Amino acid sequence: MNGRTPGTGFLRFVATGLGTGYSPVAPGTVGTLAAIPLYLALAPAGVIPYLAILAGVVLIGVYAADHMEKALRIKDPGLVVIDEIAGYLVTMFLSPPDILHVAAGFFLFRFFDIFKPPPVRQAERFFPGGLGIMADDLLAGVYAWAGLRIMEVLFL
Repeated sequence: MNGRTPGTGFLRFVATGLGTGYSPVAPGTVGTLAAIPLYLALAPAGVIPYLAILAGVVLIGVYAADHMEKALRIKDPGLVVIDEIAGYLVTMFLSPPDILHVAAGFFLFRFFDIFKPPPVRQAERFFPGGLGIMADDLLAGVYAWAGLRIMEVLFL
């Protein structure tokens, strides 16, 4: 290999979360951090635009992740972090864009993404290609979303 990652430029750019997936340390965490500015830009837009952008991220994420998995010939390559971005956006749906919610959502999402309680891990294995790459993070985002709602009632 010539040191370049295979794949077309745009799909590689999307799949790696604008290049954050190339982080030598904790690319999933760095990719999740990259989602925060996107969330802060989307939060004031309202529910419909937020869901539309989230759907767009998921759809192009499935395609881009699938492309990268095939190009690299590696199942769920670590440099693909568009799934973390989509999962964080799921986590933060309907949350106010303040530092407490942003931080709590970040840590909750990372917790569920790393520990993958059932059926998160099973979703990754059940679905093929890019859909499997995205599915577990979307489910981790649902767990984190529920956790954030509970934290709002109890603490925030």
